[in-house]
Amino acid sequence: MVTSSQQLAPDRRLSQQAREWFAKTMEPAIAALVPVIRHRLASLAQGSSGTPLADVQLAMDAAALFGKQYRRWAEGVFKAWRAALQGSTGPATSGDHSGALGLLDHEVVEQEILVSRLSLAIQDRAHWELNDLRLRIQRLESSRELSSGDIFRPEVMARLLLQSWADQGMTRQMWALVHDSVHAELSDRMTKAYHGVNELLIREGGTAQIDLKSMVRRTESAGGAAGSGSPSVRGPVERREPDRPSTRSAQGPLSTRVAGDTMLSHSGPGGISPSGYAREGQETRSMTSSTPLARARQRAWDVLGQVRRLLGERLNEGESPESSGTSDGAGPPSPPLARALLERRDLFAPTELMRPGDGTVATSVMPVSVEVAAQRLRARTVELKAKAEKSSEKATIEIVALMFQAILAEERIPATVRVWFARLQIPVLRLALAERDFFASVEHPARQLIDRMGACALGFDVGNIAGSQLEREIKRIVQVIEQYPETGRRVYQLVFEEFKKFLGRSLTRSGSALQAATLAQQVEQKDALSIQYTIELRKMLSSVPVREEVREFLFRIWAEVLAMAAVRQGPQHEQTQRYKQAAADLLWSVSAKASRGERSRVVQQLPTLLQNLREGMSTLAMPAPLQDGHIKVINDAVMQAFVSRTEGMSPDMLNELVRGLAGLEGVVTNDAEGDVMLDPGVIELMSGVDAAMLEVIATGGTNPSRSVLSWAEELDLGAWFVLEREAAMIQVQYVWRSQRGQLHLFTSGNGKSYLVQTRRLASYLQAGLLVPVEDEALTVRATRVALAQLDAEPKRLLE
Repeated sequence: MVTSSQQLAPDRRLSQQAREWFAKTMEPAIAALVPVIRHRLASLAQGSSGTPLADVQLAMDAAALFGKQYRRWAEGVFKAWRAALQGSTGPATSGDHSGALGLLDHEVVEQEILVSRLSLAIQDRAHWELNDLRLRIQRLESSRELSSGDIFRPEVMARLLLQSWADQGMTRQMWALVHDSVHAELSDRMTKAYHGVNELLIREGGTAQIDLKSMVRRTESAGGAAGSGSPSVRGPVERREPDRPSTRSAQGPLSTRVAGDTMLSHSGPGGISPSGYAREGQETRSMTSSTPLARARQRAWDVLGQVRRLLGERLNEGESPESSGTSDGAGPPSPPLARALLERRDLFAPTELMRPGDGTVATSVMPVSVEVAAQRLRARTVELKAKAEKSSEKATIEIVALMFQAILAEERIPATVRVWFARLQIPVLRLALAERDFFASVEHPARQLIDRMGACALGFDVGNIAGSQLEREIKRIVQVIEQYPETGRRVYQLVFEEFKKFLGRSLTRSGSALQAATLAQQVEQKDALSIQYTIELRKMLSSVPVREEVREFLFRIWAEVLAMAAVRQGPQHEQTQRYKQAAADLLWSVSAKASRGERSRVVQQLPTLLQNLREGMSTLAMPAPLQDGHIKVINDAVMQAFVSRTEGMSPDMLNELVRGLAGLEGVVTNDAEGDVMLDPGVIELMSGVDAAMLEVIATGGTNPSRSVLSWAEELDLGAWFVLEREAAMIQVQYVWRSQRGQLHLFTSGNGKSYLVQTRRLASYLQAGLLVPVEDEALTVRATRVALAQLDAEPKRLLE
């Protein structure tokens, strides 16, 4: 009789053989990165139009240093890679100790952020192959997870590359220059290597089929729901975060609950309860890993991977890939099912009211309710499954039906919107039967459309959404899809783009939001003009003999005055032109005056010049004492010009300055330069009124990491958040992003708007002061609920 250990021995040898093959395959990939990096750095070092000089200099330094150190860098990676192989094929370790409590050095944190970025980029490309490989290795080794140092993990290779990079004296800023090129090359090679290992394991008998049950991990709530056997879902299903250490204990409105994993939740006025990233531990997660958006995307890939494998199991059990047209069940439906899908039925016709007593039909009708819609769709699902001839078709029909059943049960979305979503079940089913991408990609336009519409509707109550622009747009989109059922993904892509444009123009179409967005755009424009004016003034004055105090006045004060005037009045307005002329007059007045005639002219013009300067400074709400200080500096400069023996400004030079100042707007670019500095006083100045309904968020939060800054730049318009301001929890919607992407506007239900600059927005996200109401896409959550029900009742998949 063969013992358990004897049975496992060949499997262990096979997994070891797979790692050795993988390590050997990846060694040429390491060498191939050298010319990729050298070419990238050389290209950046040459510079291009508009490239900041600092970036060009950094690229030149990086190219020179890498040219000296590339051999040592590659050798360091090779050596560490072989050591990692020995650790992977040696005795099993106790697991990852990275979660131990303790303070992390700043450099370690930043290094881990870079490792996370690179490893996630690899996972995005190699997701399916890596997941298959991981499950096969787990089965061979009877383990629940790959060890933290296993070379199959993308982060192991990423960490070795970056560690050797740092060992050779190259900086994180230099790595940022080549990250994209390394990610593209490495992702391609690792994906092919993972595919090769999977083929090797299949050839050697290492589980050609993937066991879906090994991917299912039931939670307490899911288990309870499954046990009930009820097909309906009464609320959002809990989402689970990986265990991570927390640096603080729960305080104030935060609460924690331990149930296998640490669960975190916000509770505040109005019953607001964001499902995800609460403040407890939020900052630690953001600083040491990828953005919440990336983690949510990874969880979405995992859910879709389960569905894909589930459909693959149906193929393996009941039919061949050839009979279904493709390897994963996608293709033309069987003839009886195709005919049934072409039948036009109005499942959502209004229900007629019956007269009490006599049973006759009344003249009035009621719109179909959520409950009625669910019943009719369930009946239609049973009919379609009866027509299906393939097990993969029945499985697809049931999964799609359970997805929309979960959407119908999402009580945070107004009932009228849920009914409109329900009308998409049959069109989406046609799509899922015909296109494999629907269950393979979170970026499928049908998923993106439903997810974005659902995210926008989450914050509305019945009273607010009835008859609203959002409801009318959702209705229009659903009707367009119903009108063109055979168009496939093209119609979803089209209406999705239209919906994004609708959000861009409708969320700030009227009322206080429109006023706030208009004002915010002026603030950004003023800030951009001020920066560009300063740059051009520095160029114009580089060869002009003028005292440093006057230069600083022009750069720091008068550039702001010119920008404010250009935004409020227009660049060609008389006031703006007068301020430009004042700059030229100032420069001429403080240049050396050798002749009596020039000095006399200065004395005559000085009162008007000083009056214009004071008027300009007043537009910035500058206090009188500060104005007096600047005026004194200018008076002193004029007196110094009277006794100076140097050469004064020639008429030609003065004329050139005048022409340059008049044409300043022609040099303004659309490129963002630095951060917009929000000042509530400037906001009030530009609006001309007390902006009581617009609050500027200019303080608070923590210094954001690069990954959280990326998250702030990726927020979707229409999404809902909970904002904490002065100990109050406010539900707000993200309604506007400025043209340069530097300013962001949120609105609350009472009409108040909140304006925040990008870095401050990231600070609030990192500190947990701005929390997403929903951290999981609607279709992903619905798919996960469907999988939980199928796990509880497997028979219903093919019944």
